[in-house]
Amino acid sequence: AGWLFWRVMACGRQSRGSKRQVILFILCVCVCQSGAETLRYSLAEEMERDSFVANISNDLGVSPSQLAARKARVVSEGSEQLFRLNQNTGILTAKESLDREEICPQSDTCTLFFKIFFENPLQLIRGEVEVRDVNDNSPEFPEKEMVLEILETAPPGSRFLLESAQDKDMGSNGLQNYSLGSNSHFSLALGTGKDGVKYVELILERQLDREEQRELNLLLTATDGGSPPRSGTAHVQVVVLDANDNIPVFSREVYEVRLTESSPPEQLVVRVVAADPDEGSNGKVRYAFTQTSERSRQLFELNPVTGEIRVAGNLDFEEAKNHKMVVRGTDGGGLSSHCKVQVEVLDVNDNAPEIALTSLTASIPEDAPPRTVVALFSVRDRDSGDNGRTECTIDGNLPFSLSPTFDNYYELRTNAALDRERTAEYNITITAMDWGTTRLSSQESIFVQISDVNDSPPEFTQEIYTMSVTENNSPMLQIGSVNATDADAGKNAHVRYALVRQEGKEQPNVSVNSENGEVYILRPLDYEEVRAFEVMVRAADSGLPPLSAQAVLRVVVRDENDNTPVLLHPPPDSSATAGELVPRWAREGYLVAKVVAVDADEGQNAWLSYELAKATEPGLFRVGLHSGEVRTARAVAERDTPRQRLVVLVRDRGQPPRSSTATLGIALVDGFSDAHLRVIEEAPAAEPDGLLTLYLIVCLACVSALFLATTVATVVVRVRRARKREAESLPTFPKAATESNAGSLPRSYVYDVCFAAGTVNSEFRFLRPLFPCFPSGLPPGPGEQRSSMCSQEVANLGEEGD
Repeated sequence: AGWLFWRVMACGRQSRGSKRQVILFILCVCVCQSGAETLRYSLAEEMERDSFVANISNDLGVSPSQLAARKARVVSEGSEQLFRLNQNTGILTAKESLDREEICPQSDTCTLFFKIFFENPLQLIRGEVEVRDVNDNSPEFPEKEMVLEILETAPPGSRFLLESAQDKDMGSNGLQNYSLGSNSHFSLALGTGKDGVKYVELILERQLDREEQRELNLLLTATDGGSPPRSGTAHVQVVVLDANDNIPVFSREVYEVRLTESSPPEQLVVRVVAADPDEGSNGKVRYAFTQTSERSRQLFELNPVTGEIRVAGNLDFEEAKNHKMVVRGTDGGGLSSHCKVQVEVLDVNDNAPEIALTSLTASIPEDAPPRTVVALFSVRDRDSGDNGRTECTIDGNLPFSLSPTFDNYYELRTNAALDRERTAEYNITITAMDWGTTRLSSQESIFVQISDVNDSPPEFTQEIYTMSVTENNSPMLQIGSVNATDADAGKNAHVRYALVRQEGKEQPNVSVNSENGEVYILRPLDYEEVRAFEVMVRAADSGLPPLSAQAVLRVVVRDENDNTPVLLHPPPDSSATAGELVPRWAREGYLVAKVVAVDADEGQNAWLSYELAKATEPGLFRVGLHSGEVRTARAVAERDTPRQRLVVLVRDRGQPPRSSTATLGIALVDGFSDAHLRVIEEAPAAEPDGLLTLYLIVCLACVSALFLATTVATVVVRVRRARKREAESLPTFPKAATESNAGSLPRSYVYDVCFAAGTVNSEFRFLRPLFPCFPSGLPPGPGEQRSSMCSQEVANLGEEGD
């Protein structure tokens, strides 16, 4: 079968088209080989950890490198794994020290079963290891002190059954012989029961005499057949009793009972009854276990007075299906008899199925084809019959299915296409349920992670990204960002951004950060040149091969108030004197001129308003706020200056606003013909016109000088007349006050206090000293001032009084 397996593998490599047929044939060969080939080994118990069991590589004819390549592993039956397989050497070792008495407590032979699994392709090899017994246990008596009551009338040859020793070892290492210490009354007899269990009887060789010796102490020794042999001892105390000629008799020699393993403690199993026709204490029978294993004594308890046997522990059908006990009935005189009690344990569905995971692929790619093997596991139920029959299911609607393979093994396979972007991981719950009346189940969760394959391109959050930037921006200004997401994972989801180069077009004035998608403007923009532009942005992942997507990036340039209004009329380079003609008869609202300006900006930055900034006659003209029309604000009067100069301010509504000014020259004329003549005369002309202008200027200067002299003379005359009237109205001061130096103050500190009548509050004023006025032609006295000074002060006083 091994040769055929490798031959089929070689054929499978040559023909890829028949791959599926080759795999099916290999599975059949493997199953046949697993059923036909069984590896058998033996190992002594109590060996050290990692003890050598076998060389699997040599026994199967497979090199260690093939063991590692095919992921060979060993799986023991049951929940505990007892063996370990080294894939590098092919050596099978025991993981722990094996104790035969613990593993197989009630079996003459102890065989451990295991299976060796190979992958690529799947193959199963069965194996078994027999655990050899070594003499590591000594015989032990259930009771170290035994009391045996014998009537003194017992005839020689009477036999008395003694407690047998128990030896956990088997075969030649088990219990082999008994010996009795030297005495003059008893000897030993060995026997073997129908069940193969050895027992020992005490034979009375010489008549007992209670009056001579009331009790005897004997030493009973049990010896096994090991090398070296082991032994155990017990003390037998023989109590000699008075005569009792009737022995207890049980109603049945064998009591057979059937009991379910779920029987609760204290449940009655059976009641044994022994009758003794003797009277008194010799007729009272007491019961006790004898020739009964220690495990049975733990599971059952015997009432020594009533003979009732009740459940004392937890029965387990899987541990022991039958229990055999011997009950001894002893009367008060020491006579006894025996009966057997056989309890058959009935199975109930008390064990849930056990799921043991053998192989698991923790991660599978999302493009794995259907029927891909994910895990291999076995199901075991320790019950029997339908209680041990199991079935497995998967909870939920998942893209996985279970396929039974061989024995009680199942394969977990995919049954549909996987998509990591929809479900990145699966928590598969496998439920194993038996077929018992009360069905029991157990669950095992298998975590399977789906590895990513680059099958999802990036996706932009928007098909069109619109961003705005104000003109005259600073270089490398960030105006926003684009964002694309990729449903894949790892490097397949790492998105990088780039602009799509378009042939025949100049390089765009925008840049995109390849890592985070931030958008930058490389150079300052001018709204008046470019108001908007579009570029294509590509987002590509880092998978192999990479996948990409594109989006439109539209950049809108916002206007900034960076242009001042431009005057169209009047032209900015025109002379302020070149003006408009307005007749003297113009009424209010007469249209004089219209200021026209434009602004290269847009929107509010281009909304223009007009206002009059400066005018020769501020109230004569007005300017339309939005129209720029210059109109008369009132009718033109004769007193208005013939020539008017207006400065019109043109301002936009930007922030901050920008403005320009227009200067208008306006001439007020009586008639349009005279106006035209004046315009011609004022315009630059040849030499005769220039001489005439000079004459006009000289005449105007003479007239102005004459008018100024007349005005000054008029003012002087009026001032002198006013001073003369004030001098005549002044009072005269006494002579004593003016000429005498006597007084509290000197003359230079005399003040006049004046109160203005008709005012709410009086005013206190400090005036200059008053000096007396002397008649014309008289010289002043010592320390006095001249009359002219007095007259001046009087005049001043009059002015201040006024």
